Amino acid sequence: MNDSNSDTQQLLKSAVGQAAAARVASGSVIGLGTGSTAAFAIEHLGRRLRAGDLTDVRGVPTSFDAANLARRNGIPLTTMDDTPRIHVAIDGADEVDPHLALIKGGGAAHTQEKIIDAHADLFIVIVDDKKLVQRLGSTFAVPVELLPMAVVPVTRAIERLGGHPQLRMGAKKIGPLITDQGNMLLDVTFDAIDDPAHLERTLNNIPGVVENGLFVGLADLVLVGEIVDGETHVRELSRSTA
Repeated sequence: MNDSNSDTQQLLKSAVGQAAAARVASGSVIGLGTGSTAAFAIEHLGRRLRAGDLTDVRGVPTSFDAANLARRNGIPLTTMDDTPRIHVAIDGADEVDPHLALIKGGGAAHTQEKIIDAHADLFIVIVDDKKLVQRLGSTFAVPVELLPMAVVPVTRAIERLGGHPQLRMGAKKIGPLITDQGNMLLDVTFDAIDDPAHLERTLNNIPGVVENGLFVGLADLVLVGEIVDGETHVRELSRSTA
């Protein structure tokens, strides 16, 4: 990716992050997503807090990284144990299909993300237009978090389903990536994902699987950053129009 494309993508991520942060009301409990796009939303929330435009909010982070970023931006944190309700969750996605089904997990945080996003009154997904696909699995593998002892049997079970699993390796370390829960990840490609909801359930029914990165029926609103006539634009896709 050249510098111009990279700058444009960062601009779009910032635009959707700001648009999502603008929808948060004072007094809210916010699910704080993980990843480069969600980071912009956290930063914009911090700016609103510092400006006094937003008050009395608490964040529920979806990862260690999200918690650290929230602290740096002055967002008070809480947990699902200590709050009865999450008013809004904001998170990115690796792919979004026309029905607002998602693939998430590029940042290896999809297990905590799914728990928090599923319990939010409103789940807002923020992406640039390159994340829109006609069929899930077109550009991104399905992450599957699993217990370390189950790598071999889960791999074999997924292969019987027609998947092509590959153990995700850690960056700048020898060996596999380890999630915040102390588990491992398989990145699974499929020749076609015709029924994401069925595949989501089937993968999670394999003994040893903790959670997978298919998010079906969870997204309420998708904010899409795109360039229209040379200007940055944020388009809204809602469940009612999908």
